[in-house]
Amino acid sequence: MTTRRIDVLDVLRGIAIMGTLGTNIWIFTDPRGPAGVMDALTGGEAAETFLHFLANGKFLALLSLLFGVGMELQYRSAVRRGVTWPGRYLWRATLLFVEGLLHYVLIFEFDVLMGYAVVSVLVAFLIGRSDRVVTAWMVVTGTVFTAVIGLLTLVLLYGAAPVSSGSAPSRLFSEGSYLDQVAARITGMGAYRFEAVFIVPLGVVLFLLGSRLVRAGVFEDAERGAALRRRLMVLGLGVGVPLNLLTAFAEPGWFLVDRYLLPSLVALGLLGLVTTVALRARNAQGPLRRGLTAVGRTALSCYVFQNLAGAALCY
Repeated sequence: MTTRRIDVLDVLRGIAIMGTLGTNIWIFTDPRGPAGVMDALTGGEAAETFLHFLANGKFLALLSLLFGVGMELQYRSAVRRGVTWPGRYLWRATLLFVEGLLHYVLIFEFDVLMGYAVVSVLVAFLIGRSDRVVTAWMVVTGTVFTAVIGLLTLVLLYGAAPVSSGSAPSRLFSEGSYLDQVAARITGMGAYRFEAVFIVPLGVVLFLLGSRLVRAGVFEDAERGAALRRRLMVLGLGVGVPLNLLTAFAEPGWFLVDRYLLPSLVALGLLGLVTTVALRARNAQGPLRRGLTAVGRTALSCYVFQNLAGAALCY
């Protein structure tokens, strides 16, 4: 792995981490706190809806792809050094789960680290398998996940219950104490952790896809990599963005498609676009690139800190 490719990955991670703040800030600034998550990520005036569209789900998907990229690089490193895989990686996944649990209890209800830790354990046993086995896992998991999202969307569109939190403003996050909020996270863990039902299967597909994109040469500064990135941009930006824009402005019943399915396509386009720009401007080291690179190199710390800052400023 060359330094150039590492730099590109740092920029991508930096964008993904900052992008998650663009989604989470709507939750922090809702007067109901996490109880208003559905309304915080849907609806509103046209300008607000467009801002939701820019962030919702896309950077979660991009971060998932990059997690798979990182796992592939760690797997290659283990193979080169003759180290048993997954071996000690399972301890890293356990540590990530513990960090996610502390992050959830002490800071933020919608932590993704625990879900990523669970996914990484499963993917660790798949990443070194043949392309045929990995493709089968991706296709079956992706097909079942898409079918479930489709069925749930039909229920939301034609069922009796509207897609809304329906909650009156809660005093917990505007006037309650910090310990009250911690207690609410503990007692409400089942509800707050429900998103893992979607994050885990989607993560399996995106982690494995990120791994296989590395093997296909997506970060190579050569024609093979450039051709693959062009296809990703056509798929993600030419197809995913228009469709995602439609679901963003559609009725709230499209929420699951708008957050979990189409953003994954857009994330592929973003990966192709950012990598292409970063490789072409490899000698440009302006403040934006330096800042994104710094965030990307400390991704976990920045993810936790931005949520800590959001909670401290808004609650």
